[in-house]
Amino acid sequence: MEIEMELNSVRRFTVDEAMELFETDIIELGAMADRVRWQINPEPAVTFVIDRNINYTNICKSRCRFCAFYREAESGDAYLLSRDEIFRRIDEAIRLGATQIMLQGGLNPELGIEYFEDLFGSIKNRFDIHLHSLSPPEIVHIASISGLSIKETLSRLKCAGLDSLPGGGAEILEDRVRSRISPNKITSREWLGVMEEAHEIGMKTTATMMFGAGESRRDRITHLNAIRDLQDKTGGFTAFIPWTFQPANTELGKSMAAPKGTGGYEYLRTLAISRIFLDNFQNIQASWVTQGLKIAQIALFTGANDLGSTMIEENVVRAAGATFRANLSELVGLIKEIGLEARQRDTLYQRIIKVW
Repeated sequence: MEIEMELNSVRRFTVDEAMELFETDIIELGAMADRVRWQINPEPAVTFVIDRNINYTNICKSRCRFCAFYREAESGDAYLLSRDEIFRRIDEAIRLGATQIMLQGGLNPELGIEYFEDLFGSIKNRFDIHLHSLSPPEIVHIASISGLSIKETLSRLKCAGLDSLPGGGAEILEDRVRSRISPNKITSREWLGVMEEAHEIGMKTTATMMFGAGESRRDRITHLNAIRDLQDKTGGFTAFIPWTFQPANTELGKSMAAPKGTGGYEYLRTLAISRIFLDNFQNIQASWVTQGLKIAQIALFTGANDLGSTMIEENVVRAAGATFRANLSELVGLIKEIGLEARQRDTLYQRIIKVW
């Protein structure tokens, strides 16, 4: 109830007001976002989770223009991890302190729902671990090739061991943009529909936004407005994670006039506006994976209250050129350096596992 009161005390901004924030002085904007952060999360702490992102296959029929990870099935470096290899990586992650596993991959035409039911069930029989896995495009793909509805697909996967959904595949929830950067992927309506169905069966999810791929600032606000509206309806999102397009090694990056990626200034501005606009989201994650530890540390003063995860393994963003790495001590150190408490949390932000 205390959290609800804090959330309700934050003023709601309109779309037009959010657009005006892009013209606000960055120092003033950051201070505004920081005030909202402390209204919604008044404890002097920054949270994170220890996890591993296991990309079980790189075979994908979507062929998104911003992706450097996918391969055609006939490619010499296409793969599908064996179950033993997946188990080995999970076991290693747990020994490193992981409480969460993300299993994400391409839209592999050979993998129907039975594959995932069997895999998830086998994982749960062997390990005490939270499966924060798949994404809306994967769910739609699995439903399609299995002849099931989205609700049936989610319900069966939940029974098999899927605990929550990450927000991958959102990119920008504006179909004009999506048709340019990912023409074969699901629509904005489909992405939102998967999330709504997941929330309705009691499955929590995160929301993401990939920006800096040629969309307009209004497109970003359109995206934020769509997820805010759904959060009003379901309350099922635990966090919002904005991150920037990584242009290296991608078809889209090669077609851009100056494919250098979005810098810290625009990232922090967009992050701050996200914190101000998303009044019904409790948690905002800083993307150190795409922006680096120094910008992530500044983000903790411009609206963010969470550092995501230690990311023991990550291959998709890395394939597109991201080179930032961090271990547990580095994440804890950058939090404590600014006078805040570092807290290892669970996936759903409901339990603090360890405090530094």
